[in-house]
Amino acid sequence: MRTKWYWMLFLVVGVLALAGCGGDDDSDAGGTTAAESAGEGGTTGGTLVFAGAADPVSLDPALASDGESIRPASQIFETLVNLKPGGTEVVPGLAESWEVAEDAKSITFKLHPDVSFTDGEPLDAEAVCSNFNRWYNFTGAAQSASASYYWQVTFGGYAKNSKENEALGKSLFASCEAVDETTVTLNFTRPSASVLGALTLAPFAIASPKALKEFKADAGNVDDTGFHPTGTFGSEHPIGTGPFELESWEVGNKLTLVRNEDYWGEKAKLDKLIIRPIKDNAARLQALQTGEIQGYDLVEPQDVPAIESDSKLMIFKRPAFNIFYVTINHKVKPFDKLEVRQAVAYGLDREAVVDNFYGGLGEVAKEFQPPTLSGYAEDVKEYPYDPEKAKELLQKAGVTIPLKVDFWYPTDVSRPYMPDPKRNFEAFAASLNKSGFKVVPHSAPWRPDYLGRVLEGNGGALNFLGQTGDYADADNFIGIFFQGQKPQWGFNNPELTKALEEAEVEPDADKRKSEYEAINRTIMEFLPGIPVAHSQSALAFQANIKGYVPSPTTNESFAPVSIEK
Repeated sequence: MRTKWYWMLFLVVGVLALAGCGGDDDSDAGGTTAAESAGEGGTTGGTLVFAGAADPVSLDPALASDGESIRPASQIFETLVNLKPGGTEVVPGLAESWEVAEDAKSITFKLHPDVSFTDGEPLDAEAVCSNFNRWYNFTGAAQSASASYYWQVTFGGYAKNSKENEALGKSLFASCEAVDETTVTLNFTRPSASVLGALTLAPFAIASPKALKEFKADAGNVDDTGFHPTGTFGSEHPIGTGPFELESWEVGNKLTLVRNEDYWGEKAKLDKLIIRPIKDNAARLQALQTGEIQGYDLVEPQDVPAIESDSKLMIFKRPAFNIFYVTINHKVKPFDKLEVRQAVAYGLDREAVVDNFYGGLGEVAKEFQPPTLSGYAEDVKEYPYDPEKAKELLQKAGVTIPLKVDFWYPTDVSRPYMPDPKRNFEAFAASLNKSGFKVVPHSAPWRPDYLGRVLEGNGGALNFLGQTGDYADADNFIGIFFQGQKPQWGFNNPELTKALEEAEVEPDADKRKSEYEAINRTIMEFLPGIPVAHSQSALAFQANIKGYVPSPTTNESFAPVSIEK
């Protein structure tokens, strides 16, 4: 059984709306600097200035879960395995190859030889094990969810769980073995094939053990606002093996990374990467238009057409990596009947919602995982909007039309996959009311009332939820949703649970893919709920920026990026 905290998986792993805005010191931050560095060639190193929404919390990836921290940390540190740029296929990172044991209880990695941290220390098997043992042995404030969130959702417990973390149970992690200088084996307490995909996450990047100790990486405290490091590893001395290293960080103004000249792989093309915090989206757009910055994240959907129509600017869209869905609680009769659930599916005008509320950045979902993930099935049963068919199904189920249905939606919240819950609800209520239902609206604030109510199975017959994926594996979507009995859904389907458990531990990638495809077909026949939409997020750049490849999981590297003269 899983030891992950179920509710935590619904947190959006993205940019936190922390305080911070762009500073006034533009002496080395802007298009002019980059252009002047271009020389006579077609592309150049130079300086690229990128705007985020806030300052990072920490540059220690193991103790960060927000996008603003992970962006610079991903340039400084590297993981054992990566995702193929722009996709979700696991490819070599610091490990040039790996082998999953037949029982899926261990993975052995072969490290690239002759790799060093930027403090000169060698990247070897002992260093890798030192990092895993560090995470496993976190104590005190480092065990808080705001600090080591990804350890908890991937591995569960620690060597010794704090009282607050007793619910995490026994860790998936058993031990790390340095077989020889370049061979390392991770051992698990139970089978898991999905953990390989999780190891692409920045929080599992490998740091210099010497620097971690010297600069007191684990020192810190926690309060209601999160984890606050007191050592200097995550603020002044983040030492990794990546293509960039930290030059300086002026909180509230800019964070400056420089090319790692001793990088073991292909060196970064940029001389410098400056990341500035500009909280206001309109201010980020204006800074791009004036040339003050060369790129920014979190473009508002309504700004996309204006940027695309400007020949000096361009839009990059990240592949969708989330799901917005309507829960159906099977314990609420008559929604335990398949015909009634099918009527709901045909009664939701999902295409109209996507067309009207996603600013061109959404697509109608036909299953509960993004199409970018292995295991996505193209041939699942689909349910296009058809009010008359919905009414026929209700009559077939023997219910009186209109069928009264309590439908809950959250207030005071917006998610990339659910940009406007109230208007989304109003549109769905209107289409259901045309399809043989009588919708009774209910709403509550996202936290603490709505989310807890829904996950405990008290959110009416229908409600809204969604998830942004943590890592590139089907188990991180349909496994989390449907493996075992969840009060949210109100059903017990032992055959589905068994299939998901078997797929989770299957080490053969091709067989695992086929198993998840079959499971997705089963889910859409059984119809536990209704997938609604996947949404993209957009980034904007000046048109002379080349080589940036947007990732569905937002772990983009700036190493291939260049500035065209």
